[in-house]
Amino acid sequence: MEKKDDNLTDGFVNDVKGIIDDARKNAVRSVDHCRVQMYWNIGRRIFEEEQQGKERAEYGKYLIKKLANEIEPYYGSGFSVRQLERSRQFYRMYPIASALRTQLNWNQYKQLISISDPDKREYYELESVNNGWNGREMERQINSQLYERLLLSNDKESVLAVARRERIPQSPQEIIKEPMVLEFLGLERKAEYYEKDLEGAIISHITDFLLEMGNGFSFVARQKRILLEDDEFFIDLVFYNRLLRCFVIIELKNDKLSHQDLGQLQMYVNYYDRCEKLPDENPTIGILLGTSKNDTVVKMTLPEDNKTILANEYQLYLPTESQLIKEIDKAKGKKV
Repeated sequence: MEKKDDNLTDGFVNDVKGIIDDARKNAVRSVDHCRVQMYWNIGRRIFEEEQQGKERAEYGKYLIKKLANEIEPYYGSGFSVRQLERSRQFYRMYPIASALRTQLNWNQYKQLISISDPDKREYYELESVNNGWNGREMERQINSQLYERLLLSNDKESVLAVARRERIPQSPQEIIKEPMVLEFLGLERKAEYYEKDLEGAIISHITDFLLEMGNGFSFVARQKRILLEDDEFFIDLVFYNRLLRCFVIIELKNDKLSHQDLGQLQMYVNYYDRCEKLPDENPTIGILLGTSKNDTVVKMTLPEDNKTILANEYQLYLPTESQLIKEIDKAKGKKV
């Protein structure tokens, strides 16, 4: 083993560095959790003082304003009226101290308490812990309305069951959202960009793309070359999902999806099933991503028992709440 001039081995030095790095990370997590506990305790004390078991909203506003005037000059903007109001709200939404999650920091809890729907709030809380989301990633998933997009093709109980880890996803629709939101690529909303631009942007932002794809995905290949006799073909993107235990092929289009596109994707899926898939793995999933689609054309092109080909739309911007409501209503109409 190579030794340094002072006779310290590289392994020994690296071990000590690892101990220091781990301690620093744990210290940051500890400080974050102490901050969460601090605001929870402040919220509890405010609630006890103002409420005393009763609803006294007017007195509560007065109490918080007076308290902020007393402590903000000493401790700074972290104890403003708004922060103290958040503390009270935090305590009321999470009244059991032992239920506070050490993996979440105060910034993440601030985002969670802004969600009025308890099921939606629980979903983001669980998925943040399950996937190790930081504050920025949680904010992005909330803003992209991940929960609502999953509800377009799943019922609420199954979405929450997966988040609670009570069951493993059984179908691609339980993981993959529609529409997919790719605002992080930074592409302008114009017709001039090419499919290679979209693909290149995805590779440059592969971490964000995997986050948008969903749980369990890992990147396998870009422009995967396959040779069928003398004909060459190139698959845009290949992934693997460990939860579904299958390959996932993605073909990118910068316009409306066509039946020819679906046929090409079906060929790629067949190739992976027959030449790449191991016997104990599940059938390959193919996802065709385009800016729009004709649902009737998709339905008529694919077999009635199709479970492996998805024709999904993508957006280069965050959807508005009204857009998602329209999509959810449309999806409910289809289910009926």
